[in-house]
Amino acid sequence: MVSEFIHQDFLLQTDIARNLYHQHAEKMPIFDYHCHLPVQQVADDARFENITQVWLYGDHYKWRAMRTNGVDERFCTGDASDWEKFQMWAQTVPFCLRNPLYHWTHMELKRPFGITKLLSPDTAKEIYDKCSELLKSPKFSARGIMHQMNVKIVCTTDDPVDDLRYHRKIATDGFEIKVYPAWRPDKGMAAENTKAMNAWIEKLQSASNLEVKDFTSYVEAIRKRHDFFHENNCRLSDHGIETAYSEDYTDSEIEKIFAKIRKDKTLNLDEILKFKSAMMYEFGLMDAEKGWVQQLHMGALRNNNSRLFKSLGPDTGFDSIGDFEVGKPLVKFLDRLDSQNKLAKTILYNLNPRDNELLATMIGNFQDGSVAGKMQLGSGWWFLDQKDGMEKQINALSSLGLLSRFVGMLTDSRSFLSYPRHEYFRRLLCNIIGNDVEAGLIPKDIKLLGQMVEDISYNNAKNYFGMKL
Repeated sequence: MVSEFIHQDFLLQTDIARNLYHQHAEKMPIFDYHCHLPVQQVADDARFENITQVWLYGDHYKWRAMRTNGVDERFCTGDASDWEKFQMWAQTVPFCLRNPLYHWTHMELKRPFGITKLLSPDTAKEIYDKCSELLKSPKFSARGIMHQMNVKIVCTTDDPVDDLRYHRKIATDGFEIKVYPAWRPDKGMAAENTKAMNAWIEKLQSASNLEVKDFTSYVEAIRKRHDFFHENNCRLSDHGIETAYSEDYTDSEIEKIFAKIRKDKTLNLDEILKFKSAMMYEFGLMDAEKGWVQQLHMGALRNNNSRLFKSLGPDTGFDSIGDFEVGKPLVKFLDRLDSQNKLAKTILYNLNPRDNELLATMIGNFQDGSVAGKMQLGSGWWFLDQKDGMEKQINALSSLGLLSRFVGMLTDSRSFLSYPRHEYFRRLLCNIIGNDVEAGLIPKDIKLLGQMVEDISYNNAKNYFGMKL
């Protein structure tokens, strides 16, 4: 029946899977260590007038589907009313069958709204009105939704020049759910666009109160900001890169390249790669010295539609999976740090599914026994955070590493309604384990398996990141 699509045993195909999910996974809190939530909305405990504001604003996953369904841009990022945008999404949803958006949409309507009807043009007005009414309640403010979803800790994604005022406000307010910054220094190595990078350096000088005269003072200013983030409970970095950068270079070469950047001179490809390599090394040193975790999100081919990029900007749904070389530059980057005993705890994320096994074996090269699961194969990310992508990531890690030490799922989202992605992951995890038990591949030891599920759902992340709870 329609009302039973997202039922209590959704995705759970065996008795063992159902036991593991309902008795172990379901009760665990959420440790969302990577997301793009607008931290000001948490600080202000934002209220939303309707579901469009909390659900469709900024969601380029949905925009891509709507465009594919023939919906005009006006109803995605344009000036259409909130109701019109929701109406167009409701028209699109029935065409999303077998796309993960179909599952996510109905899981997010069920939790936290309690809506079990399928979204379609016929149900759109009823669902829109009910959600709008519920959103008037304090339980559905930004913080209220986080409470409902049993969130314990959230790490946002923040530019090194950010003053972190909203993180400090949240801490001062005494909000029970911890909201910590994560260091995202991509603009500090974007030498392919010297004009934009120089504009960022001006902000860096102001934020650090240091004059950037040369590369040495540039790194000093960045390090000062790194210290500031650490003082504000940041314990992890995040890098959105095409692939690892590990070109050979000399200090004098980097000084000359940086001088060209400051003069706004265009760099050639060799100079760009050497500068990125130097910066990744410096960032890696800073993270290791403070005991942070570094995250490398690799493989996105971004902003592919030049026409719409010019009019809409980045992060609007025109990115795809790339096919960059990964293995050789990555091992060189990691080894460069490891050879000096300066390799931080590291999470590697691939966007191209062909790289699952590559990265699953790569992390084994640099496990050193100092920390359980020091090197991690990150969860299915972006185009891969769906059923097939998650299952392939779990299977690759299981075969070539230790799934039991995995730090689990994250939302990687800008929406407060994305927490069911944790539930989705947990259901898939329990289902995989349950099927293995049924096939006689692992023992039917509920105590052992239940502890494994609880650890992957929450405990491993809590222990790995070492943040104040």
